[in-house]
Amino acid sequence: MTIALFVLPALALFLLLVVAPILVAGYASAFRWNGFGGLPTDFIGFGNFTRLFESDIFYTDLGNLLLLIVATLVIQLPFALGIAMLLHQRIRGRALYRLVFFAPYVLSEVITGVLFSLILSPENGIANQLLGPLGLESEWLSHPDSALWSIFVVMTWKYFGFHMMIYLAGRQNIPNELIEAAKIDGAAGWKIFRYVTLPLLGPTIRISVFLSVIYTIQLFDLVWILTEGGPAHASETLAVTMFTLGFERAQVGYASAISVVMFGLSLVFALAYQRLVMRRDLEGATTAMGGKR
Repeated sequence: MTIALFVLPALALFLLLVVAPILVAGYASAFRWNGFGGLPTDFIGFGNFTRLFESDIFYTDLGNLLLLIVATLVIQLPFALGIAMLLHQRIRGRALYRLVFFAPYVLSEVITGVLFSLILSPENGIANQLLGPLGLESEWLSHPDSALWSIFVVMTWKYFGFHMMIYLAGRQNIPNELIEAAKIDGAAGWKIFRYVTLPLLGPTIRISVFLSVIYTIQLFDLVWILTEGGPAHASETLAVTMFTLGFERAQVGYASAISVVMFGLSLVFALAYQRLVMRRDLEGATTAMGGKR
């Protein structure tokens, strides 16, 4: 009875705020519906999904997501890892550096978006004022070739501190005895990082990659505040397309189909990633818990 009393509130919230919206979205995706006039009645089956998979915008959105994911894995996370390794060293003011680098993560996406809308404004933004004398001014968020990369820069500024702290925590859990043993065996610098630190940081890095990919699939706030998906869909994501169709064009059934696809992408990635990449980590955690019992 005690266990049930503690579990029931959390279970009720989960059913109400997670399971119920998924079921409603799946139901609405089978109808042509504008969101008004009660329950949908114009049943079209998989018509919304057929329309979605025949849309060029859908594949543009997927391409944008793929580019952001690859850039995150290749640039943002290695950058965060490098900063974390530097700040693990005994340097003066490292606590202040950690605070400064982590601070952007505390800001909401809306505040971050408004801030960089001002900084990257092509007319009077701080970025062009500083880079103009060097001949490096740009239209940033207003040009199709640079809009998505500008958003990626903002994402990196905001989120690399979060991943840096994850890597720092993982590095601090590595016993110093292993590093000292490697030094005694003649390893130093890069070799210690490559053959000792990096393998032991594997579980931490895999969690970081998982969180980054899931966040990118659901990316909405920053894109909407900075560009609203423009110009000409150059920075649009599935979440932005879903919001535009559902709330601005009253195509709720079609937008629900997009949400179902987003949920499917996230679910398939999560299951496959845990099965293929994090399997040993999860087995180790289960074994450790069993040992403690």
